[in-house]
Amino acid sequence: MEKLGRDKLPKHIAIIMDGNGRWAKKRLLNRIAGHQKGTEAVREVVTVCKEMGIEVLTLYAFSMENWNRPEREVKALMNLLKRYIVKELDEMVYNDIRLTAIGVLENLPSEVRNVLLDSMEKTKACNGMTLNLSLSYGGRGDILQAVKKVIADCKSKKIKPEDITEENFSNYLLTAGIPDPDLLIRTGGEYRISNFLLWQMAYTEIYITDTLWPDFRKEDLITALLDFQARERRYGLTSEQLQDREMKGA
Repeated sequence: MEKLGRDKLPKHIAIIMDGNGRWAKKRLLNRIAGHQKGTEAVREVVTVCKEMGIEVLTLYAFSMENWNRPEREVKALMNLLKRYIVKELDEMVYNDIRLTAIGVLENLPSEVRNVLLDSMEKTKACNGMTLNLSLSYGGRGDILQAVKKVIADCKSKKIKPEDITEENFSNYLLTAGIPDPDLLIRTGGEYRISNFLLWQMAYTEIYITDTLWPDFRKEDLITALLDFQARERRYGLTSEQLQDREMKGA
């Protein structure tokens, strides 16, 4: 912790929580046991991010593609989600954590969606950190629904096609109002982004760890942050240009 530069922490961390099934298989358990164990990692990472002053934490909790998993596993995941939200609500309010969600929330079972929306309403005044759950989400679908909204606004004369920029297009995405991720962490060792925040991660730093999500803890998060802080984020510029810009800013 003492090695971390507090002024160089990412504002927004996104995490692909991968490896629950493999964690369970290694222990001769069913996949649901792995998902249950994974909630412990969620709790610890949320707590640590809040303590560090991270502004936004987005967790890829359930993708659009996950609906294709066995019905029993999907049902268990939905029950786990509902139980987590109910159990953690008081803690979120106490710790000033605002709960938000992105995705096609209409796809969620009504009892899960109602609990989620109720908790979002009860934490909407919190501003210590935003915990953003990505549920029934797909990056391509996010971009597609944004394009449809832009077309509708162009037809209704709310916006002219020539006025569309990268900045105002971002306002049509499900993450409108949330800064793009500075750091993506993927556990489980897979090297892909799995249809997650495709537009938003244009310049996100990516950190891959072989650690399976149920085993991911504070020390693993700190390791990822130290790696992030050792990188030079150039956004297409050269190192010399960055140094010149920093000197002029000083």
